[in-house]
Amino acid sequence: MSPPSQPPPRSRPSRARNLVNLEQVTQTYGGEPVLDRVSLGVAAGERIGVVGRNGGGKSTLLRALSGVETPTSGRVTRSSDVSLGLLGQRFALLEASTVGECVLGRRPEHEWASSPRAREALTALLGGFDDVTLGRRLGELSGGERRRVELAALLLHELDIVVLDEPTNHLDVEAVGWLAEHLRNRRLAVVVVTHDRWFLDAVTERTWEVGRGAVEEYDGGYSAYVLAKAERQRQQSAEWARHANLLRKELAWLRRGPPARTAKPRFRIDAANALIDTEPPPRDDVELVRFAGARLGKTVFEVHDAGVRFGDRTVLDHVTWDVGPGDRMAVLGPNGAGKSTLLRLLLGRQPPSDGRVVTGVTVRSALLSQHLDELDPSWRVLEAVEEVGSHVDLGRGRELSASQLCERLGFGADAQWTPVGELSGGERRRLQLTRLLMTGPNVLLLDEPTNDFDVETLTAVEDLLDGFAGSLLVVSHDRYFLERVCTRFVGLFGDGRVRDLPGGVEEYLRLRSAQPAGDGPADAPGPPRDKDLPGEGQPHGRSSTEQRRQARKDMARLERALAGSSEEEQRLHAAFAASATDHEAVTALNRELEALLERRRRDEDAWLAAAERAD
Repeated sequence: MSPPSQPPPRSRPSRARNLVNLEQVTQTYGGEPVLDRVSLGVAAGERIGVVGRNGGGKSTLLRALSGVETPTSGRVTRSSDVSLGLLGQRFALLEASTVGECVLGRRPEHEWASSPRAREALTALLGGFDDVTLGRRLGELSGGERRRVELAALLLHELDIVVLDEPTNHLDVEAVGWLAEHLRNRRLAVVVVTHDRWFLDAVTERTWEVGRGAVEEYDGGYSAYVLAKAERQRQQSAEWARHANLLRKELAWLRRGPPARTAKPRFRIDAANALIDTEPPPRDDVELVRFAGARLGKTVFEVHDAGVRFGDRTVLDHVTWDVGPGDRMAVLGPNGAGKSTLLRLLLGRQPPSDGRVVTGVTVRSALLSQHLDELDPSWRVLEAVEEVGSHVDLGRGRELSASQLCERLGFGADAQWTPVGELSGGERRRLQLTRLLMTGPNVLLLDEPTNDFDVETLTAVEDLLDGFAGSLLVVSHDRYFLERVCTRFVGLFGDGRVRDLPGGVEEYLRLRSAQPAGDGPADAPGPPRDKDLPGEGQPHGRSSTEQRRQARKDMARLERALAGSSEEEQRLHAAFAASATDHEAVTALNRELEALLERRRRDEDAWLAAAERAD
């Protein structure tokens, strides 16, 4: 995938005013230095992307830059007249405040209403600036909505520098595109941590890689960083052939951006293209489809005139669609359009209101959901993976042990013996994916798979998926990931239909921009809970705000029920161990456990449905 077009990188004039400086900064936690004598600075107008593994010090660096955290040693200096705004990963807004108070403060209406930038930000991030939207309380909002409010509040201020920690979380493809254009068009410095590589390419002009206490600097956005880093590594090793070194040099030069290429001699471009032509693609799609057909047969999923309705709301309407062996499909759509409902329909977890869904007899599907599985916190990482299986068959004679797969996804030899209870959110997400792959599925359904992953882990996941000889369906707002791993795109636009998108993400954005204002599912409630299925629908006339509030209450109630189920399951397992020699007691306990697991499954499905309504 070619990186998004952007202006040529701006040079750093020697007289550019430095806004923030770090001098020999060290930050230590528990005796281990996360940052070790780091010296760097941010000049006026610079746009810098920060990359590195989870836990490597990216957020620590941002907190030091913004003055939120005092370093163990060293000095952070900032001019008194420099205004800085920080978007952290933790919410900093008061729950009793309204959206309008958080975003607009005490500014009079005529002041912000006459500002095109303010109106544009409010529309792009909050869906508008009417009294209902601005009058909502923070305590009523979902995590994604609160994130958008914080971002809008930050962007409406006049700042010299903004420091952003994962700003694209909870944003859809359109909002991410708007944010990238907004930051490019503002004359302010930007320092951003994000796993969204498309966003990094679209916005940033320099890259800082944080790891092992140090910060390495690179020119250019994400694509230039990857190529330059590969070049650095290859130059350090005498084992690489001259052809490979030349390839990386020419690629690094060629992909600096179209404006840079126009100034180079034509013969250099021809020479670089000749080298690129000799390199194989990341995967052989024809061979993968052939092998997937052997594993799956001719049928994977066939949807025949199917619909899904919840009360008066139609989520899917007369959909006829199929997923074939070896298809690598991206599912695009705004929040509430029915993407997760479509996945549940294919898996048989959501029965169609009409029509039918046919599943191939050889299909072994696996779903990576947006929610982390509960695991025994006392397990080691490797034990949690081996509990699923000791080896996984990736197809075409390729097999990995549990330990090898862990290592591929970022759990080194030492990390494999870390207790699950000590893992971060991103590491738990990696463990969830590792366990999923160990089941040996031939159909993978991934619902927002890039959440909580760092860039290096995403690259490892893409590498694994390149060799996955099966069918793949991905729901994600990460444009780079979708274009990297998928070859077919479909879109849901809130009208109940599934539409093929031969033009990929660009065609989806074009069609969305052509939709009349107010169309689509933005204010529509998501699928109701199990007890609210057709025949027992919710009362008519309730506003979307009330429905979202009710959905959040349902989520809290179901979370309490699921916690109780987990405690009950532990009690039953203890009773099993105590009654191992009593056949009748074991039989009774087994029936009780099966009923409990079925009840928990229903509660989990209901929680997912409520979460979709609350978003």
